[in-house]
Amino acid sequence: MIKQYNNFNIKDIHKKSIILIGNFDGLHLGHQKLFRLAKKYKKKFSLKIGVMTFNPMPKMYFNKEIKNFRISNQKQKINLLNKLNVDFVIMKKFDKKFSKIKSIDFIKNILSKKLNARFIFVSNNFRFGNKREGDVKQLIRYEDQFNYKIIKPKPLLTKKKIVSSTLIRNYLQNGKLKKVNKLLNREWSIEGKVQRGRQVGKKIGFPTANIDIKDYILGCPGVYVIKAKLIKSSKYLKGIANLGYRPTFSGKKILLEVHLFNFSGNLYNKYLTVKFLKFIRKEKKFKNIDQLKKQIKADLVIAKK
Repeated sequence: MIKQYNNFNIKDIHKKSIILIGNFDGLHLGHQKLFRLAKKYKKKFSLKIGVMTFNPMPKMYFNKEIKNFRISNQKQKINLLNKLNVDFVIMKKFDKKFSKIKSIDFIKNILSKKLNARFIFVSNNFRFGNKREGDVKQLIRYEDQFNYKIIKPKPLLTKKKIVSSTLIRNYLQNGKLKKVNKLLNREWSIEGKVQRGRQVGKKIGFPTANIDIKDYILGCPGVYVIKAKLIKSSKYLKGIANLGYRPTFSGKKILLEVHLFNFSGNLYNKYLTVKFLKFIRKEKKFKNIDQLKKQIKADLVIAKK
C-alpha cells in the first residue's frame, strides 16, 4: 500500500528516491507513460518511486474563481498512484507560506536536504517557487551541486496534440467522452455523497440519487449512460445520469442525478462511484413535465441499448 505524507519529513527508507513532481490530475496516458519510465529507473538503480503533488492545485489556489476544475479527486488520485506501483506520495498543502518559498530554497532545502532526491521527473514547462521564478533550466543548473539528475521526458502525442489534463478538460466540456476515456485509459468517474434532493425524479416516476460534484470539472451538461457502485462494493449497477443545472426546474446548482436500472433501496448519505460510459445528449429546458417525461423515456431506451 502506498505511504502517504502531508509534509516533506519523510522516512529514511524513502529518501534518495525517484521523485515525480506535478498535479497529475486525471493520471492520463501521458502520466502513465511517465510512470512506466520511472519504473525502468527504479529497476535499474534499485530506488523507490515517490510523487510530490499539491492540494489545492496551485491554479485553483491562485485563482479563487476556478471552482469546477478537477478530473479526479484526491482519493481517486491516491488509488490510481497505488495501481501505478508508486511507493509513497507527498500531498503538500498549497498555501501562502509554501507559495512564497524562493526557488533556490525549494531546491536546496526540500529537494536536496529533506528528500535527498536522486532523479527528479518534471515536465518541460514546470515552474516553481515564489512568483513561479524557478524553471527546469534552474533545476538542471544545480544538478551537480545537489547531486540529483533531472529527467524531462518528451510529452505523449495523439494526432499531433499533446496529451494533457487541459486537453481532457476541453474534451469533457464539449461532450467528447469517448476521447476522454481513451486518453484516461479508463472511464471518467465522479465520487460523491448522495444527498436528499427535491424528490422531483421520484414524483415523475424516475427516482434519482443526487450527488454534489464539489470541485470536479463540469463535463458537458447533459445525459449520460453510466454505471455506479457503492464505494465499498465491487458490483456495478447500470443506469443513466443527468449532469447539469436542471433548467426545466430553474436549477442554479450543478448536480449529478443518477437513475439506476432495477434498483430499489435507500442511498442517502452513502458514497457512490459513477463511471461515465457514453454521452447521449446535451441538457435542455422543456416546456412542461410531460415533455420531460417523454424525453426521459427516449433517453432510457438509448441507454439500455
